[in-house]
Amino acid sequence: MAAPARTPQAPSWDGVWIAIPAYNEERTIRALAQSALALCPRVMVVDDGSSDTTVAQLQDLPVTLLRHPINQGKAASLCTAFDHALAHDAKCVVALDGDGQHDPHDAPSLLAAWRSQPDRLVIGSRLHDKSQFPVARYRANRFACFWISWAAGHPIADSQSGFRVYSKAVMAIATRGRVHGSRFTFESEILIEAADQGHLTLAVAIPGHYPANARRSHFRPVVDIAKIVVMVATRLLKKGMYPQGLWRSLRPAQVLSARPSANHHSDVREPSL
Repeated sequence: MAAPARTPQAPSWDGVWIAIPAYNEERTIRALAQSALALCPRVMVVDDGSSDTTVAQLQDLPVTLLRHPINQGKAASLCTAFDHALAHDAKCVVALDGDGQHDPHDAPSLLAAWRSQPDRLVIGSRLHDKSQFPVARYRANRFACFWISWAAGHPIADSQSGFRVYSKAVMAIATRGRVHGSRFTFESEILIEAADQGHLTLAVAIPGHYPANARRSHFRPVVDIAKIVVMVATRLLKKGMYPQGLWRSLRPAQVLSARPSANHHSDVREPSL
């Protein structure tokens, strides 16, 4: 008897951890953790000194809870997650924010893209979904994308998205003193440092998602973008302003479209920066 035809399978979660940095996320963290656990048994939440009931919301869930006694910022939370994952021989970490802006059900598409090109840093890109994006944040993010793409030497579709797949190699870059940015600057600087070491970005389109019950974003469009620009300018000056990086970054960014089958993607082209 002939073997039955195999339907496309979701990507394997072997060696994968899901990491959720959380700071005062009592409104969203439980549902987010439950959705993540439905996909992957290895889910860690990094509580970054929350003063609300974030930890209590997770009490009976089989997550790995890592805690900071005081708030240290997102950079510290990600590094804590990376250290834990590397200590447990993880192949990669899927990171998503704790405020509910990222739907864990989009994670298989990002993971499939990473498994197809494991040298890349995969980003869930929201900027194609302009209608769902607050105007001020959209403009600030496009501005940041221009600078970060220039310094990284290739077009980056959404430099401020926290929904990413970090490989073992990129996590090592982040935790071994090669990235010095703090808080939100860290996520921008890792894109540049990873690119300098041969790990370019790969984007997968995800919908913009802003839950009604989420707390106000910790990201400050003016202040945090200004800090990012200063970091990028410092790196560009060290590279002699990197004119070839600017030229390469002006090409349209390639963005893969997520499909119901996470093993198949088609191309969408982002407008040039």
